[in-house]
Amino acid sequence: MNYRLATESDLDEIFSLIKSAIAEMERNEIPQWDEIYPTREDFLNDIKSSSLFVGEVFEDDKKNIAVIYALNKVCDEEYKNASWQCSGDYRVIHRLCVHPDFQRRGIARKTMEHIEKQAASLGAKSLRLDVFSKNPFSLRLYEHAGYHKTGEANWRKGLFYLMEKEID
Repeated sequence: MNYRLATESDLDEIFSLIKSAIAEMERNEIPQWDEIYPTREDFLNDIKSSSLFVGEVFEDDKKNIAVIYALNKVCDEEYKNASWQCSGDYRVIHRLCVHPDFQRRGIARKTMEHIEKQAASLGAKSLRLDVFSKNPFSLRLYEHAGYHKTGEANWRKGLFYLMEKEID
């Protein structure tokens, strides 16, 4: 897996990945994302702020974006509802998504490990994120990675858990 900053030239492939992921979530009765969120503009803003990353794999002599994520210090107002345990610098993970064609290969787990190293190299002492309460796959991923629930947020799609992990 090769991780790098996303560029505007990646936007069509990124949005195709998102559309495929939304269809897969709908098949699994996870109403997390839709035509309102996330949008191309969300990803374009991430690219412009140098906070969107892609993980590429090489298959069939072709580079494919298998996973995307945003990493920054931006968080919604609802994050104030959490009882964050770790003090010091932190980063927030947004829109982590593995293309359905590459799911169940350990890519999300490996990407979380990569994000932890990346955030630590930036001086972060912890990682924060929110996870949809009705997404058992994401919940299991974050719990197994050592993230702990610190609060809750209620957004348009329902209940989200605010989670945190201290990193070295």
